[in-house]
Amino acid sequence: MATMKDVARLAGVSTSTVSHVINKDRFVSDAIRVRVEDAVRTLNYAPSALARSLKLNQTRTIGMLITASSNPFYSELVRGVERSCFERGYSLVLCNTEGDEQRMNRNLETLLQKRVDGLLLLCTETHQPSPAIMTRYPAIPTVMMDWSPFDGDSDVIQDNSLLGGDIATRHLIEKGFTRIACVTGPLDKTPARLRLEGYRAAMQRAGLAVPEGYEVIGDFEFGGGLRAMQSLLALPEPPQAVFMGNDAMAVGAYQALYQAGLRIPQNIALVGYDDIELARYMTPPLTTIHQPKDELGELAIDVLIHRMAQPELQQQRLQLTPVLMERGSA
Repeated sequence: MATMKDVARLAGVSTSTVSHVINKDRFVSDAIRVRVEDAVRTLNYAPSALARSLKLNQTRTIGMLITASSNPFYSELVRGVERSCFERGYSLVLCNTEGDEQRMNRNLETLLQKRVDGLLLLCTETHQPSPAIMTRYPAIPTVMMDWSPFDGDSDVIQDNSLLGGDIATRHLIEKGFTRIACVTGPLDKTPARLRLEGYRAAMQRAGLAVPEGYEVIGDFEFGGGLRAMQSLLALPEPPQAVFMGNDAMAVGAYQALYQAGLRIPQNIALVGYDDIELARYMTPPLTTIHQPKDELGELAIDVLIHRMAQPELQQQRLQLTPVLMERGSA
């Protein structure tokens, strides 16, 4: 494999001149630049990213740790993060935990060993990154996305799930429904708890009762939504409308209603949460709370890059405002 010294020897210049031509960081005459570029092509030379990172003390890479899920929200969020990294000249190293705490910590250590310049964390609150691993390596700028699993200096960017749950429920109330149920996610997840609290607040404000069985704990997955809707339909008095804690569960609820021969919204109205791409293509299109995934990804990268440049800044906690996307399901 050719080295920079080989290129310099063939071009008849110094290695520093070769470096300036490759990195375009200093003026080099056209004649010398052409000689260097010809030598690079002749030797099929490829610059060493490792050598460059050691010299500059940066790798131009960002690590992201994410919980595995069939929920399309995560894949859409990652897509926005990767696009934002690319536009800013960074590469994204993505590690999927598959919901396994041991694997999460192993992946975390791998990212730290690779000396990524910054870290994005989007895991579950029941699986917290190991403090022992975090303290074993130099402090690294970190942004928690959507929630923060532990206290610290990391910046946090999250959706206002309390307000989102309130908006979704209030929409159903304004449509004239009085028997409104809520299918939430696992209550060990902050967004699930807050969306449930938003539902309860809107119901209480409207003076509406929440009958027994109208609050169902789901799992934020397709199958969980199907099972939750089946349990609601089995009640002596099923609800007229349901706030689903996320769109993935709403997809499952659509299937349960289809199997029961019921129509949306004629028999039961639904509101979801996340506004995944699939939501607008469902039949009928799903009314849902929009989470600005592209904005979340872009903001996370910008905050992280800002933190990398100025690590002494105080912790930031930013909240994005949810918006109702009214479609055909409610």
